[in-house]
Amino acid sequence: MLSIGTIAPDFTLPDQNGTPHSLSDYRGQKVILYFYPKDNTAGCTKQACNFGELYPQFREKGARILGVSKDSVASHKRFEEKFGLPFTLLSDEDKTVIQNYDVWKEKKNYGKVSMGVVRTTYLIDESGVIVRAFDKVKAADNPAQMLAELNEPE
Repeated sequence: MLSIGTIAPDFTLPDQNGTPHSLSDYRGQKVILYFYPKDNTAGCTKQACNFGELYPQFREKGARILGVSKDSVASHKRFEEKFGLPFTLLSDEDKTVIQNYDVWKEKKNYGKVSMGVVRTTYLIDESGVIVRAFDKVKAADNPAQMLAELNEPE
């Protein structure tokens, strides 16, 4: 996980429509950058839908939400349409950004060890600095947690 107080590494990734987005495009706005393992799985769906439900409140606070996984643009499009997600999903199929943000880790599931994305959320301020960082987040609780973080004085 990247440290609080460091500049968030810039990147450019395609969204669910194939449109490229760079983190630097969001300078001047707060960004919730969350990494999740896979579209259409139980935890990831709950997390995305909860971000979607709270989306108007995030926008009121001037924050943008960017979800990143290694799923394809087409997979993200289906995920967005199936659940009516109002925010940007970014496809990192080659895992470059996932690795740059140090969220590709060894995971254990039922005794089996494999590599995968550890659910991680960063709050990046208007100048591109990481001000909050959470790893191993609880999918269902993370959106409300991040909204609460936006209410905290820095």
